[in-house]
Amino acid sequence: MRYTGPNCRLCKSANEKLFLKGARCHTSRCAITRKSEKRDKKSRAVSLRAKRKTKLSDYGVRLAEKQKLRRMYGLSEKSFKKLFNVASKKKGNTGEVFLTLLERRLDNVVFKMGFANSRAHARQLVGHKFFVVGTRKVNIPSYLVDEGEVIKLDPKRQEKFNKMVSAETEAQLPLWLTVDRKKIEGKVLRIPKRDEITVPVEENLIVEFYSR
Repeated sequence: MRYTGPNCRLCKSANEKLFLKGARCHTSRCAITRKSEKRDKKSRAVSLRAKRKTKLSDYGVRLAEKQKLRRMYGLSEKSFKKLFNVASKKKGNTGEVFLTLLERRLDNVVFKMGFANSRAHARQLVGHKFFVVGTRKVNIPSYLVDEGEVIKLDPKRQEKFNKMVSAETEAQLPLWLTVDRKKIEGKVLRIPKRDEITVPVEENLIVEFYSR
């Protein structure tokens, strides 16, 4: 099942920003930022929780890395593992191929283009047929975009889109995408390379987790 609780709780659990709430994650309202500031003010105080914290086992380290990546993209365990299995059957480094497939998901591309406030928001917009890929509407968030494909807003959804998307939405556009913000249209220039995927994970740990 997909997690439906507070997003900030997932970041606190991972003890780092997973950027699940879009623009808010870059402001002082971010729970991790507030936690860091509070910790700085009380740097001399060592919490009881920290004292009791035990070192993770090898399995625990790999599980934590897998959970972190899965939560960043907002996938259920079933969908996440299914995509990993697809990656494992393709040529090349399995971890890198897996990350590339995650980046190519339509909901992620819509988010990266700055047309949604977060990946969860992008998934909602795609599911409600806000976007057209090429000449057809696609309402499948897991749809894998390909080189040369154009993603644009359905003109009939313009008014509703303006009400749903925050004006603050400004994603850092990857080099493998191009966007025309006035037209609310973007194009996939090529398949992303590993060094262009900025998620802070060690994919080899995830490969080891599923290979155990």
